[in-house]
Amino acid sequence: MGIVTCGITVSVDGFVAGPHQTAEEPLGVDGELLHRWMFEQAEQHRAELDGILDAGAFVMGRNMFGPVRGEWEGDWRGWWGDEPPYHAPVFVLTHHPREPVEMLGGTTFHFVTDGVEAALDRAREAAGDRNVAVAGGASVVNQCLAAGLIDELWLHIAPMALGSGARLFEGVGRLDLEPLETRGTDLVSHVRYRVRR
Repeated sequence: MGIVTCGITVSVDGFVAGPHQTAEEPLGVDGELLHRWMFEQAEQHRAELDGILDAGAFVMGRNMFGPVRGEWEGDWRGWWGDEPPYHAPVFVLTHHPREPVEMLGGTTFHFVTDGVEAALDRAREAAGDRNVAVAGGASVVNQCLAAGLIDELWLHIAPMALGSGARLFEGVGRLDLEPLETRGTDLVSHVRYRVRR
């Protein structure tokens, strides 16, 4: 059986997205700058990029799926175009039921209304022997950390401060993290931790 991982990019002051997230700025004001390493130095970080998507199933929050709040309106199918990068089942936490959305390349978004543990249970079943990845955003990652549901936390730390936005580690309590691996470039420091229980 695989483990539950979470790979997420974060500013040095603890934010995974900037303030004022909208459909036009899904990562908030200046939030896209966190991810420069993925685009400007993709080959230098190939192992980390591949690792983020190397899972048998994914869990994400509704904010990471799209900008719609409240009841579903229209036919929003996610931020990633017709063929999202996941190529596996994705379980989206929401308070509002919706039928699954099938995309090209093997990604199907399933909408889970009964909490993060139920979403992870469904993801584990779908993943089989492979890992399950908690994709984000901050609220879902924080819920999983607070409940002790993540085995490995992979932080991709961008050398910038956002000042406000969606904060990682809010309300998670004390964490005991064992560093397993570190490396980086001028645009990011990668730190892989085992979450001790």
